[in-house]
Amino acid sequence: MAGEDALTFLQGQFTQELRPAAAPPVAYGLWLNQKGKVLADSFVLRETPELLWVISFTASAAVIVERLEAYIIADDVVITDETAAWLGLAVGGSGAEAWISAAAGGVPAGGEFIRAGGGWVFCGRRDTGPTFEWLRPAGAPVPALGGLAELTAEGLERLRIAAGIPQVPRDIGPGELPNEGGLDAVAVSYTKGCYLGQEVMARLKAMGTVRRRLVRVRAAGHAPPAVPTALLQGEKRVGELRSAVADGRGGFIGLALLTKLGLDPALPLAPEPGGAGFIELIDLP
Repeated sequence: MAGEDALTFLQGQFTQELRPAAAPPVAYGLWLNQKGKVLADSFVLRETPELLWVISFTASAAVIVERLEAYIIADDVVITDETAAWLGLAVGGSGAEAWISAAAGGVPAGGEFIRAGGGWVFCGRRDTGPTFEWLRPAGAPVPALGGLAELTAEGLERLRIAAGIPQVPRDIGPGELPNEGGLDAVAVSYTKGCYLGQEVMARLKAMGTVRRRLVRVRAAGHAPPAVPTALLQGEKRVGELRSAVADGRGGFIGLALLTKLGLDPALPLAPEPGGAGFIELIDLP
């Protein structure tokens, strides 16, 4: 995002505070529609007030660009899809900080970034512990991993689900409110002023509750089913399994969006009507 109005335009669209006087240069937040539903998530990295980077690891550039272009009227701002020019490197675990320090020449504080390798390093959201995202030019060689182990996609997914971190838009998307996935606590500012969807967020904060909630679930002795799949107690549909991954012990863990109305947390869930329940709740909705 480039142009004289880049910062002020994004400030009126993004759920997090972006102004230099009120916020650090890296913020994680959401892009909502008028009804407060989640279209995409991203980090916004403020290089200067006239040059900001919108960085999403799960939402497509096309969705974010379409969402932003719909609200450009007379703003001096240019949107360019730079996806193909960049490579993302995610690092986490007990040795992550030492590796980033040695390979990138420093460790960013939360909400900050450091320049390294022609790109930037900033704190990520892959796990409950410290994780870092290193954006580098696509042609740049990947630094030697040293003592770090390379995770498979399944291993990375297992970390995310175990930590209860929603993936947008798979777990929380255009049919959901941020609060249903707990994203209001980490991705929404209630003090920054107006942005698209802000009125809905303010009403939800005043009400203090939603009728559905994304929770962690588990099942022993069963392979992960295809997702999304409906979840039932008896003949009653109580929600939907949105993500699932093998737990390495013959079962699976997952994230499910469940209703709070009429759900019995003590009873297991079944993925088919009348089937025997075998999916247990780890968290309460």
